[in-house]
Amino acid sequence: MGRVAGLAASFLLAAGVAAAQTHSGSAPTAKPVEIPGGAPGIGFDDLGFARSLGKILAPAGRAGGLALVDPEGGRVAVIPGFSAKKDYGGGHDDGVTSADEGKGWIFATDRTALLLDVVDPRAGKIVSSTKLASGPDYVRFVEQTGELWVTEPDKERVEIFRLSDAKPPVPAHEAFVAVTGGPESLVVDPKAGRAYTHLWQGKTAVLDVKARRVVATWANGCKGSRGIALDPARGYLFAGCAEGKAVVLEAATGKEVSSLSSGSGVDIIDYDAKVSHLYLPGGRSATMAVLAVSAEGKLSLLGEVDTAEGSHCVATDGNRNVFVCDPKRGRLLLFHDAFP
Repeated sequence: MGRVAGLAASFLLAAGVAAAQTHSGSAPTAKPVEIPGGAPGIGFDDLGFARSLGKILAPAGRAGGLALVDPEGGRVAVIPGFSAKKDYGGGHDDGVTSADEGKGWIFATDRTALLLDVVDPRAGKIVSSTKLASGPDYVRFVEQTGELWVTEPDKERVEIFRLSDAKPPVPAHEAFVAVTGGPESLVVDPKAGRAYTHLWQGKTAVLDVKARRVVATWANGCKGSRGIALDPARGYLFAGCAEGKAVVLEAATGKEVSSLSSGSGVDIIDYDAKVSHLYLPGGRSATMAVLAVSAEGKLSLLGEVDTAEGSHCVATDGNRNVFVCDPKRGRLLLFHDAFP
């Protein structure tokens, strides 16, 4: 509790919750954001921010809905229509497990129904669907090609879909890209025309989005490769390691720049380019480290906050609002990052 001296002076609670006390006082706590239907739990397998909508995208797995969360007020709207189940058994749920935005639409995968769904956020409903070839993990919109890339780790590949010109668009299967030993996580650099994904054991694969193939494989310093994030402006790629570590790589060459260990059970990480902060949640340690990334790519620990058991994923809106998943309670924990 209260792991870093003076932490409360730097990490304030969000949305009007009182500031935490110093090391000698109570540990900081977050404002819980309840997701309708979240009890008795949601596995959470993806979490992100839809910049054009100004909403956190929280696929609610077992609950059968995609939650859109207002970062400032914590208000939640749920888009229904996805597969649901009664019980939460721990681990990652079936149902809707990943989502991304593009061209004014939201794209989401339903792991139970093996569907790639197109959601109209204005109407709040699913408007078209296409069958997936196998079980999905992540879906990401590739701006440079206008395609949807869906990772399918059970088959060690990425499935690529093109979007029709119709409104609403209908995804159609276009190709497969083999990623032997993965893929785990996926991030796209639209300016560089590259996508990055991990192999499970200590490596990162670089894909050319136009050529649709792996063009490089790098050691990433992890024992277990999990989360991924990118600073395209400064050319840094971040790897989150399951054992409790963050690694900075040069995005152009794969050269390791720095690393820092904190917590354990790391999965989904996120990065705020505006303040150069990297967020590293540990599901087993029930903590989240806030790391500063220098202009030279060096990592330093700003603080570590208490989260909840199983809190393995995080997303930021780029405006210092930081959301951490709380799977056992089927909700999110909202922090405000006030570190310099």
